[in-house]
Amino acid sequence: MQVLFESRDPEGARLRDLSVRRARFVMRRLAWLVPHATVRLSDDHGRRGTIDKRCRVELSTHSLGTVVITAVARDWRSALDAALARAARVLVRAWRRGRDPGRTPRPLLAFEH
Repeated sequence: MQVLFESRDPEGARLRDLSVRRARFVMRRLAWLVPHATVRLSDDHGRRGTIDKRCRVELSTHSLGTVVITAVARDWRSALDAALARAARVLVRAWRRGRDPGRTPRPLLAFEH
């Protein structure tokens, strides 16, 4: 699985290696389904001490389309972990739905704030 990392914030850029490792670890069992992932860390520059760190995980899949998950937290590590956990749940749920012959597939787009 190819993981791209993007962050304009110098503090967020320091988390490049951690973000790539966490994304690969969380998606290790779903790597056959997700060939490409993008992790973006951004700071909303709110008041000091407010929830303003944002992590956006975009997963490109062959069969399910693109899945985009956004999480906001006080720090980037919490936002990253929340977004990756939600992304894994969404992918597993969508994959299980696709295996059910009685269901019709629908586009998959999920957001969490």
